[in-house]
Amino acid sequence: MASSVPPVRDESYGMKRKLLVGLAFVALVLNTFAQNDVPTFKAEAKSALVWNKDFPESATSSIIWDPLTGNEIHKLSSGGIEVSSRIGFESVSSGNVGKLLLYTTIIANNTDSEVSVMYGGASVDGHMAMPLRVALTNKGLNKRDRKDVWELSKMHCFKTGFVSRENFFPAHQPSKMFTVRPQTAMMISSVSKDPRNYSVQCSLDGCHVTGTLRYYITVNRRDYVFVWPGRSVVYCGE
Repeated sequence: MASSVPPVRDESYGMKRKLLVGLAFVALVLNTFAQNDVPTFKAEAKSALVWNKDFPESATSSIIWDPLTGNEIHKLSSGGIEVSSRIGFESVSSGNVGKLLLYTTIIANNTDSEVSVMYGGASVDGHMAMPLRVALTNKGLNKRDRKDVWELSKMHCFKTGFVSRENFFPAHQPSKMFTVRPQTAMMISSVSKDPRNYSVQCSLDGCHVTGTLRYYITVNRRDYVFVWPGRSVVYCGE
C-alpha cells in the first residue's frame, strides 16, 4: 500500500521565501543607512593611509619640522605622491570661547600623471567638524550670504601666512575636485569650527587644544588620514 507523503514542500518553500525577503530587507535598510550617513573616516579601510600607523612598505609616515618656526608638519608618502599636513587654531572672535581650526595640506605630485584631490573630512574626538564657507572678503555679497561667509582677512592665521590662501576646499561644493599636474605641488586649505564648546586648556606653558583631531583628503581615490594630538596643534592667533 502506497504511503502518502506529507506536503512539506510548500511549507519549506514558503519559509525560505520569507527568509530571503527578510534578508533582502535588512540589506536594503543597511544600504540606505550607509548612503544617508554622515561621511566618516576610513582609517580601517585597506586603501587608506593613516599617519603614524602601520601600512605597506611602499608608503611612509614621518614628521618634518618647519625650518622657520620649528612647528610640526605631518607627512605621508606613497607611489610618488607626498601629502603634508599642518594644523593651527585661533579664537572665533574676541571674548568668544569658540575656536577655529585651520588646515593646510600640500600635495606634491612626483609622478608623470595628473592626480585628483578631494576633501575628505575632519573630526575632533569623534565630533564632525564641518568646513566653513570662506572668502577673502564678503564685500560684494548680499546681506544674506554675508552671514554665512567667514572672511579670511579677519583670521590672524591667514594674515601671518601660517595657513595658505592659494586654494580652498569650498564648504558649499564638498565634492569639488582639484587636479595636480605632474611634477608640481599644490597647497589647499580648509577652515572649520571646533564643535565643542570648551576645547582649550591653558597653563603656564600656554594654551593648547584638547583631545585628538583627525583630518583626511582623498588623492586618486585613496584616503590620506592625518592624526593630530591637541598639543601638537599650533596656536596661530593674535
